[in-house]
Amino acid sequence: MEIDQIILIGNYPLDRQESMTKYATNLHHGLISENIPVKLWKPPVFFAKGRISTTTGLSKWLGYLDKWIIFPTLLKLRLLKPKYRRKNVFFHVCDHSNAPYLASLPASRSGITCHDVLAIRGALGFADAYCPASKTGIILQKWILKNLTHAKRLASVSQFTMNQLTTLAVNGHRQSEKKWKVVHNSFNAPFKPMDKAECLPFLERCKISPDQSYILHVGSSLPRKNRKMVVDMIDAIDTRWDGFICFAGQPIDQALASHIEKLGLKDRVISVVKPDHQMLVALYSACEAFVFPSFSEGFGWPLIEAQACGAPVIASNIEPMPEISNGTALHADPYNKDAFADAFLQLLQPTVRERMIQQGFENCKRFDNKLLIKKFINLYQE
Repeated sequence: MEIDQIILIGNYPLDRQESMTKYATNLHHGLISENIPVKLWKPPVFFAKGRISTTTGLSKWLGYLDKWIIFPTLLKLRLLKPKYRRKNVFFHVCDHSNAPYLASLPASRSGITCHDVLAIRGALGFADAYCPASKTGIILQKWILKNLTHAKRLASVSQFTMNQLTTLAVNGHRQSEKKWKVVHNSFNAPFKPMDKAECLPFLERCKISPDQSYILHVGSSLPRKNRKMVVDMIDAIDTRWDGFICFAGQPIDQALASHIEKLGLKDRVISVVKPDHQMLVALYSACEAFVFPSFSEGFGWPLIEAQACGAPVIASNIEPMPEISNGTALHADPYNKDAFADAFLQLLQPTVRERMIQQGFENCKRFDNKLLIKKFINLYQE
C-alpha cells in the first residue's frame, strides 16, 4: 500500500512532556528521511494562553479545554478537507495518553503508540504500577483505555507493555481486526561515549573531581524510580567501595534526603538537577556504573542511553528491563539492596566490566532509528 502522507498527532505544548515531544520529533525526521510526506499537528494553546504549564490548578483545567474540546473540534473540521480524506493519508497519535483523539480520526486510517500503561493500571488499582490516581484521574485513564484498546493500528514500545495492554483490552473486541505490533523505541538524541578529557569541564560543573568514582542514577523522584535503592545499595557495600552517588534529573526530595542523612551518606551524594544533553552524556560516559532499580517502566530509555555511552548497567529484574537489555546488563531484585550491592561489586572486576560494556554497545544496535522507522512504516503499508 502506498502512503501519500502521515499526519502525526503530537502533545499539547504546555504539558511539557519532553520525552513525548522528542518521540514525535524523531518520528517526524525519520519519516522525512524515508521520503514519506509528513506533518506534525499539536493541540493549540487557546484557553490556557499565557500560562507557563498546565500540570496543576486552574491551568490544568484550562489545558483540558484546549486538549479535549478545542483540538478534537479542530481535527473534525480539518478532516472535512478532501486532501485529508484520501484513503492513503494516515493519522498517528504519538502518545497513548492522547488516545481520545482517535475518536475524531478515521478509524481505518489511524493508529497510536503505546509507551506504557502505568497510569492506566494505577487508576485501575494495580499497586505494582506505582502510579496512584485521583478521582478525576481514574475517570481520565478509563477514557484513555477505552479509546486505546479500540485502535486498529498500535505500536507498543515493548513486548511487556503489549502484554499488559492486551490483558487490559476490552473483552469481546475482536483482536483479528487489529494490527498491533511491538515497535521498540530508538534513541531520541545522539548518545555515544565522550572522551575523558571532554568530560572534565562538565564534571567540574557538577563538582565531581577527575579522580572521583561515582555511580549514576538518571530519572525523576517518583516512587517507582526507586532512588532509595541506590542509597541502600551503597550502604550495603559499606567499606568495599568508597565512591559517590550522582542523582541526575529532579532534585532530591525531603524523604530521600532524610534517608541519606540517616545512613551517614550525605557527603557522598551529588545532585545534578535537569542536566542538558551534553552534561548527561558526560555523566553517563564517566560513571563507574549506571544503576536503574525501577519498579515499573514501559520501556526504560536511560538503560540504553547509558550503554550507548559505554556505561555498564545494573537494572531491576522486573520487566521490561530484561527485555530491553537482552542479557547485556546485570539484573537484580529492586527490593533487595544486597543483590544490587553484589552486582555492583561484580562490575568492579575489570574483565566483567569490559564484557558488559562491549555487550551493551551490541545491544544498542537493536534500537537504531532506521529500524524504528522501517517498522513504523510497515504498520501502515502492510
